[in-house]
Amino acid sequence: MANMRAIRSRIKSVKNTQQITKAMKMVAVSKLRRTQSGMNAIRPFAERSQEMLNMLPGTDSKLENRFIQPHKEIRKVCYVLFIGNRGLCGMYNNAILRFMQDIAESETRDYFVIVCGRWGKDIIAKSKLPVKRVVDDMSDTPTAHEALALSESLKKMFLNGEADEVHLVYQKYISALSQKPSVTQLLPASPETGDASAGEKDFIFEPSAESVLESVMQLYINNKVYSVMLEAKCGEHSSRMTAMTSATDSTKELIDKLGLSLNRARQAAITTEISEIVGGASALKKKK
Repeated sequence: MANMRAIRSRIKSVKNTQQITKAMKMVAVSKLRRTQSGMNAIRPFAERSQEMLNMLPGTDSKLENRFIQPHKEIRKVCYVLFIGNRGLCGMYNNAILRFMQDIAESETRDYFVIVCGRWGKDIIAKSKLPVKRVVDDMSDTPTAHEALALSESLKKMFLNGEADEVHLVYQKYISALSQKPSVTQLLPASPETGDASAGEKDFIFEPSAESVLESVMQLYINNKVYSVMLEAKCGEHSSRMTAMTSATDSTKELIDKLGLSLNRARQAAITTEISEIVGGASALKKKK
């Protein structure tokens, strides 16, 4: 009887856990949809900004910009690490942290890290990464305002010489089931080579090509940061959704196994009671 009571208590506990994992899965799905909507909306704009960046320097070989011009000497490199705000999302956070550690081990220049996310402050401290700043107020569904605040801070660091290069380290969103640790250089920005004919077109710039390029660069950097933030969050939410789906399925399997164990314990108890009744009846017959 005590064994049956323990199994029932265990089943109740697992069912409570199942309700929690189901709720977390639904929350992750809701946040993923909102973040995906933002990512899909910003992607065409970011692609057009990249096209403009690829095209403008080719219109004039003397055209320069402060966000494109590399510093004469690379003395300090900044890595912006995007992690999740919390755990329970599989290997998402650990994978990007290991990727950052691999980059740090191969980096021969002086560098520092800016962490965006609230997850694992103790774990990051143990990793011995030179964390200069932690941005722990980033929401689960980033807004353009949050991206603008971060991009303005990074631009200021680059222009002041606080950082000679700025790299973004994040989980690139491929699909709901797949994310890939990636690193991309934000500053100094460099046009992509590929469309050789883009720079050969004739354009008239008003008021000047320099002012147009400056505006394009501001948009490009802001959009790049926002796009990376959204991709990182999409990866986090999809990883948590997958992890909670797996946890919910595991609790169902465990409940089925515990139900089978309960039935066996109940059958054993019934068999024992029947045996005791039969034994008692036989003893009474012998006395008579």
